[in-house]
Amino acid sequence: MKGLIGVLGGMGPAATVDLFNKFVTYTAAHNDQEHIPLIISSIPDIPDRTEALMHHGKSPLPVMQDYLKRLEDAGAECIVIPCNTAHYWFSELKNACHVDMLSIVETTMKEVIASGKKKVGLLATNATLYMGLYQKSIEELNFECIRPDEKNQIKVMESIYALKSGDNQLAEFLMKEQAEQLFDQGAEIIVLGCTEVPVILADEVRNNPNKYIDSTGSLVRAGIKWYENRVGKNNLLI
Repeated sequence: MKGLIGVLGGMGPAATVDLFNKFVTYTAAHNDQEHIPLIISSIPDIPDRTEALMHHGKSPLPVMQDYLKRLEDAGAECIVIPCNTAHYWFSELKNACHVDMLSIVETTMKEVIASGKKKVGLLATNATLYMGLYQKSIEELNFECIRPDEKNQIKVMESIYALKSGDNQLAEFLMKEQAEQLFDQGAEIIVLGCTEVPVILADEVRNNPNKYIDSTGSLVRAGIKWYENRVGKNNLLI
């Protein structure tokens, strides 16, 4: 199918569901046939990205490359990955890919620039912070990057793993606390630089959309624009 978008997901499943839901809700469709065609891989046996990068765990790259090829073989013409930390391997994946790929880091940073804010908070995994996936881009723009200190970053990770284990209430309590602290430190806007964080803070983002840059949302919006260009349609993005 022309314009078929492949989703390399499962990292984690809740983030993959969130991306799928946003494709549906952000698309100005009047019937089933007007929605964006997606083929989703949500096979959760991909090794933990943070463990791989920070604790010498098993690399997820070979498994991601395998599932990427399966999406291509199934007819995907563009690949999106709803996992920020996995973008550490984006270059290797892109080199192995024979179709278009959209980077969640690039799409998110475009929205940071468009926001006009220069004091940027960041909520992300240890590995994403360790590799500087967002800090480098923020600082290259001469913006200030405000992130949790070591003690509070532990709570960020507790929140993310609480969501993965099904304790949504604890996850939201911990992450809202961290977001409030970043605003108290002067952040004008916060990048949700882990695809689990928009799930955890869904109510907060819905109530205060101008205070957050949702990395998953940015990737979906870019995906819809890619589809428009591929099939020659306009005004599909709500």
